[in-house]
Amino acid sequence: MDRSGPVIKGVRQGLLITLGEGPWEEQLARLEQRLSQGAAFFRGGRAALDVGDRLLGPEEIERARALLARYGVELWALLSPRDETALAAARGGLAITLAQVEPEAPRPDEPVGALVVARTVRSGQRIHHAGDVVVLGDVHAGAEIIAGGHVIVWGRLHGAVHAGATGNEEAVVCALDLTPTHLRIAGYLARSPEEKRRRPVPEVARVRDGRIEAVPWDQR
Repeated sequence: MDRSGPVIKGVRQGLLITLGEGPWEEQLARLEQRLSQGAAFFRGGRAALDVGDRLLGPEEIERARALLARYGVELWALLSPRDETALAAARGGLAITLAQVEPEAPRPDEPVGALVVARTVRSGQRIHHAGDVVVLGDVHAGAEIIAGGHVIVWGRLHGAVHAGATGNEEAVVCALDLTPTHLRIAGYLARSPEEKRRRPVPEVARVRDGRIEAVPWDQR
């Protein structure tokens, strides 16, 4: 088995650290050795960590974040093709793709059109738009959509979604199958129930009476 150490290279967003194959603890130790050898160079940087096809949970991810932080490096993204690892990273507030670059905020007097995504949004992908987002397809677990306005999914919504991200409490989230891992509207957060419905129905989620509620489309 190839147990080579981490590869560190510069990318537009900062540093990209790709771990080699081998036990997780061994790779963290090798990464710490590399960081200690160039501590002055790395300090103040930000990094994306490519962990490969490893199954990592919150504890392992936090250990990697803490290791980098000891050398003054901010972990901003964790890359993995494995849905479970990507989901744990997203829940920890990390980006899960290098494409996750925040767009410039529009001017107050500048109208923002809707973004139509005519495809399925897969695990590891992130859509961020200042206006409404319409997805003509499914949103897989491990994917994320952040919109300044409404989010409408003409398919199954199983990923994370944040509508009204700029503070718009009037924003709504609609889907033919509304079962996201995380659902946020403005500053309100809701989770899907553990028990799944046998027959999904189209639903719309909105803020009412200080909380997020979801009702069938025909009852909105």
